[in-house]
Amino acid sequence: MNIQQELKKQLSALPAAAAERFSSAFFGGSPEDETAPVLRREKISKPVIYIGAGTCGLAAGAAKTRKKIESVLKAKNIDAEIVEVGCIGFCSGEPLVDFAMPGKNRISFSKVLEDNAEKIAESVFAGSPLKENLLGQFEGPLAWEGVPFINEHPFFSRQKRIVLKNCGIVDPLSIEEYAARGGYLSFIKAITRMTPDEVCDCVEKSGLRGRGGGGFPTGKKWKLAKAADSHEKYLICNADEGDPGAFMDRAVIEGDPHRVIEGMCIAGYAIGANKAYVYIRAEYPLAVKNLKKALADARAKGLLGENIYDSGFDFDIKIKMGAGAFVCGEETALIHSIEGKRGMPRPRPPYPAARGLFGKPTVINNVETFANVAEIISRGYEYFSSMGTANSKGTKVFALSGTVKRTGLVEIPMGTTLKEIIFDIGGGIEKDRKFKAVQIGGPSGGCIPESGIDIQVDYESLKGAGAMMGSGGLVVMDESTCMVDVAKYFMNFIQNESCGKCIPCREGTKRMLHMLEAITRSRKNEKTQDALRRFEGIIELEDLAKVIKETSLCGLGQTAPNPVLSTLRWFRDEYESHIFDRKCPAGACADMLEYSILADKCKGCTLCAKQCPTQAIKGAPKAPHYIIAEKCISCGNCKTVCKFSAVKVS
Repeated sequence: MNIQQELKKQLSALPAAAAERFSSAFFGGSPEDETAPVLRREKISKPVIYIGAGTCGLAAGAAKTRKKIESVLKAKNIDAEIVEVGCIGFCSGEPLVDFAMPGKNRISFSKVLEDNAEKIAESVFAGSPLKENLLGQFEGPLAWEGVPFINEHPFFSRQKRIVLKNCGIVDPLSIEEYAARGGYLSFIKAITRMTPDEVCDCVEKSGLRGRGGGGFPTGKKWKLAKAADSHEKYLICNADEGDPGAFMDRAVIEGDPHRVIEGMCIAGYAIGANKAYVYIRAEYPLAVKNLKKALADARAKGLLGENIYDSGFDFDIKIKMGAGAFVCGEETALIHSIEGKRGMPRPRPPYPAARGLFGKPTVINNVETFANVAEIISRGYEYFSSMGTANSKGTKVFALSGTVKRTGLVEIPMGTTLKEIIFDIGGGIEKDRKFKAVQIGGPSGGCIPESGIDIQVDYESLKGAGAMMGSGGLVVMDESTCMVDVAKYFMNFIQNESCGKCIPCREGTKRMLHMLEAITRSRKNEKTQDALRRFEGIIELEDLAKVIKETSLCGLGQTAPNPVLSTLRWFRDEYESHIFDRKCPAGACADMLEYSILADKCKGCTLCAKQCPTQAIKGAPKAPHYIIAEKCISCGNCKTVCKFSAVKVS
């Protein structure tokens, strides 16, 4: 069934008055004829050029690419429409540019930069698209001969896109374009054809679990809030994406904000809430801008406000920008922040579903969770629950980054293995190095080694491996990565972001960080009692991690030791090498590296001596030089400037 047929089907399922009102508002009363296909740009009279202008695209130079294409159009007197879209997910291919020519399928190119944009554009206008930079063509009846389809590309072929189905495809600022693809019909169906109980039942039967952390069943959470005895309830979308390496929520709001709004509207109706907040990081200016525009358009079309579609349901959404504190990703700290208080967690119970924002029952879900809801209502719970594993249904979006060839956003069915994500979708390790580990779940998650690469991605499997789904950051590491250094990085992040309310998290993470710093410190930088304290700390490291896990106040503190515990579990030999041999096997801990000069290769050019900040390199001109170990700070300048490969690192 194509988009137009699906649109007709959804409209026919609505009450006649609601269907007529929707059609009049968005299509001028004729969705079945010309208006909707034109809005979807399935019927075009002139070229349409789509430029990926999400944050990743802009960072890669999309603005310069657009200027160059505009100059080409002007110089050749070509009348074309330029549309800025969000990120389709293939971030390593940015800037991405698509061309839709009259009578032909939409065709996509990667890495369209200022210096090659003209050549690529001219090839498309001439009807012979360059093979270089070509990603493929979109599905449609008007195929380019000899051009593969984009869904056959290795990055996309294994994906199942629900949350990301419109990202990079539609104009995120056009509510009409979203509606032409069936947008907001699930919401209208819910408020005109379903009771709140039926909506909650549908979501619960789908098996949708929260996509932002522990994976609590979404339908069950909604039912708890709905059953709460209160005349006032609240709904919150948690878009405070604070995990290093995570950018899913940002991309969804930038590329398809109406999908999130529609999911929130359905949730508000289901639990009986009339007011909602999107708590979003102020560091996401483009996402905030697009969200503000989307909310204003939804109000103008009567989809937010009072007595929506004569259903008796009132609902509105406000934006609350956070200041970037990681702890505000925890739901009770987030609530305090919206209330104007310092973002600090409180003990639970009572849970927010019973007593949350302003003391009223509150449901909090993240962006990805809400982005799934409209599809569940539209297609039925059976569609969603048919994907995934026994206890983890649907799809999951991951931000694939690190030392992998193809980075970006990937949406895969639950149950897909890590190996498929990293090697089939991601293309394997950069420079064909050896895979070492993958960090999943951000600072609250853990590292999974090569022996666990066949683990299925679902809540239970990841938990059993010492990691967690989290928000979906997935950082790939190769053999050049030191796992002790990784643990130190995440512990430093956690320690800096601790709110300080409870002692186990505030003091415990600081103590763990000091231990890890001692492990990665060279002997020459130790003071009188440092070596003794170092061994005392090492003995306590694992025990302290377990104490923090068991006694911290909130979920962030309870999961803070996970990076240390998981790396200790799978990479204990690296810890032992740092502790007993004073060596970093990966050569990543700069302070532990020892530099020496090979006399048979040194030509005495003196370049290394001139670049040494501590004057640790001695030797006469045109004679072999040497390094005074006690003065060397392992900065690496000597190796960088040496032209004769005479500097050895061990």
